[in-house]
Amino acid sequence: MLKRFLSYYKPHKKIFALDMAASFTVSLIGILYPMITRLMLNDLIPNKNYQMIILLASALLGLYLARMGLHYFIQYKGHMMGVRMQAQMRSDMFNHLQTLPYQYYDNNETGKIMSRMTNDLMDISELAHHGPENVIISSVSIILAFIYLSTINVWLTLIIFACAPLLVVFASFLRVKMKEAFKESRMAIAEINASLEGSISGIRVTKAFTNSREEKRKFEDGNGRFVEARRNAYRYMARFHSFTTFVTDVFNVVVLIAGGFFLYGGKITFGDYSTFIVSVNVFLSPVMTLIGFMEQFQNGVTGFERFVEIMNEKPEFDNPNAQPIKNVEGTIEIKNVTYGYAEDSDVLKNVSLKISKGKTVALVGPSGGGKTTICHLIPNFYRLEQGNIYIDGIDIHNITLESLRRNIGIVQQDVYLFNASIKENILYGNPNATDEEIVLAAKRANIHDYIMTLDDGYDTQIGERGVRLSGGQKQRLSIARVFLKNPPILILDEATSALDNTTEILIQQSLDELCKGRTTIVVAHRLSTIKNADEIAVISNGEIVEQGNHNALIEKGGMYAALYKRQFRENN
Repeated sequence: MLKRFLSYYKPHKKIFALDMAASFTVSLIGILYPMITRLMLNDLIPNKNYQMIILLASALLGLYLARMGLHYFIQYKGHMMGVRMQAQMRSDMFNHLQTLPYQYYDNNETGKIMSRMTNDLMDISELAHHGPENVIISSVSIILAFIYLSTINVWLTLIIFACAPLLVVFASFLRVKMKEAFKESRMAIAEINASLEGSISGIRVTKAFTNSREEKRKFEDGNGRFVEARRNAYRYMARFHSFTTFVTDVFNVVVLIAGGFFLYGGKITFGDYSTFIVSVNVFLSPVMTLIGFMEQFQNGVTGFERFVEIMNEKPEFDNPNAQPIKNVEGTIEIKNVTYGYAEDSDVLKNVSLKISKGKTVALVGPSGGGKTTICHLIPNFYRLEQGNIYIDGIDIHNITLESLRRNIGIVQQDVYLFNASIKENILYGNPNATDEEIVLAAKRANIHDYIMTLDDGYDTQIGERGVRLSGGQKQRLSIARVFLKNPPILILDEATSALDNTTEILIQQSLDELCKGRTTIVVAHRLSTIKNADEIAVISNGEIVEQGNHNALIEKGGMYAALYKRQFRENN
């Protein structure tokens, strides 16, 4: 994990080296004050060498001005280095998320993923900048302090440094506890973000069902867990800081008492004793910096571990022998496919189905029978473990995912539109399309006339998830998007089931236009919309129980006939 973290420094080697050099110089300047103090107390002041006093004071002031400039460089350039590393990690995570399979998103909430991309990476950025800087400045300062204090009185210095292991031992003891506590608090923040994302996205449903109290209760539960997790983290942190503060106070007492005995015994001069008392802070200050760094280190390490967890998730992958598919005609064959989302339950059981190019096949049957699963398996959204699916006689596992999905258009019941303009949403079907092609796709989807009634036309912003559009308008935009994509294979997964009858008729006209010349799979709840399908497959409990055209299945008098007659009675 350390190697992966250090790899993000590579593009910033120059600025990192300058930052570390500046930090090292700051440490050197810091040791000059006690050295000048000692010289003044022991020599310049007793000998009344005022000219040298003024000269050294002026030189010290100049060095402090230089240190001010170095601090500015460290704070500005160093932080920007951390921000750029954070941005690179965020890009890497986003790009990796794009490659993860459907199953990952089935098992992970959006809010938790967002929390890892924002809060966690912010702490990593701080660690990336302040970590090496604090370690270098503090380590150099401690070493220089030891060397310098030893020149004053080596025995008194050894007594002071003998107390240092207490800090190291205690810091190591609490390090594990702090790490676990901060990791719990990270998870609690992620849960809050997930709850918040779900509540805000579903605010209209909440208001419609007057369930704001329930949403508040769920949020407060998560908020309470966060407070408790943070309480544990701060409890360990409080123990850490209170003890370390006590140890540093003991340092001062040790210096006062031991130095007093040394002064009384004539082993140290009064000037050196005074300098030692002043100079001991040169040692204590970097020690306290390292102590404070422990909290930042824990936050950063915890955040990076959570970042690595996502980066270690296995992405979708092409088989080694996979090739792009070209000139797709659209013949589909599903052969002996068995599939289940969980290991102990199969949604599909030995399903076989062949669809000739340009034909329309409808999948009907009770909910949960496996119709949508078939629609997800054809574009290889979920990887088959048993059975095969062929496109134009080629196993989909031997087709690159990008080329396979480029040749399949999907229109679903739950239309997802981006918070952008109408034009940008249609362009999602083909980002390289011209304005003329966009307008043509909209006309074929029967949405162009409506768009032209809007003040901003195709540049109209439609809001989050297309909230400013009706259900039928959103569906037509999704159809225009597929028109622009112009795929040879089309999957309509209950594309009209959420619409009223009048809107459904209008949308159906657009879908009929879309299906022309394409191999089409239709999942339909309303059987009246698929009467003219070339073939109908009835799926129940993961198996195809009936197959044929509308008239043949009605004559057979089986499950399809029963479903059709029941809908016919309900419609009447």
